[in-house]
Amino acid sequence: MLILILGLTLFFALHSLAMIAPRWREKKRHQLGVMTWRLLLSGGSLLSVGLIAWGLFIARQTPVVLYIPPAWAKPITDVLMLAVFPMLYATFLPCRIRSALKYPDLVAIKLWALAHLLSNGMLHEVILFGSFMAWAVINRISLKRRIRLLPLGTRSEFNDLVCIIAGVVTYLIILFFLHYRILGVSPI
Repeated sequence: MLILILGLTLFFALHSLAMIAPRWREKKRHQLGVMTWRLLLSGGSLLSVGLIAWGLFIARQTPVVLYIPPAWAKPITDVLMLAVFPMLYATFLPCRIRSALKYPDLVAIKLWALAHLLSNGMLHEVILFGSFMAWAVINRISLKRRIRLLPLGTRSEFNDLVCIIAGVVTYLIILFFLHYRILGVSPI
């Protein structure tokens, strides 16, 4: 469990610099240069994801049950996850989805975490999904206080359609092909 927690701590520390140390972040980005800064963050992010994956692999060997998900949780998880991917695409396109949610990526993370907390009751899963939920909530509160959201461009109903279609296709690919192959857990 220690490796999982170490990976999560590194991941959230790297992804929270704008919240916890914005001046230091800007100073380092200026000193190192944008490309070097991005390479360092990317390398740290890859390391943290690797530690999280390794920690989950180890934790699965001796699982600790916190709760047994109810039978009704699976279909609700499926529906919630269907909404996650269009929100992620809406993060990058000017559309009504983005305008309505303001930070669709954070809403998607919260929904993803909630969906998985409904369907997973092992300690390592609760730590993983619960920590992402907490981070997304804290990040959203922080953004409300520190950033004035600028429009991404002219909204287009076509972009909403692109987000929905791309999101549904991504959901189906992950559901039927990638989730099991990458994570070893079948969501079906």
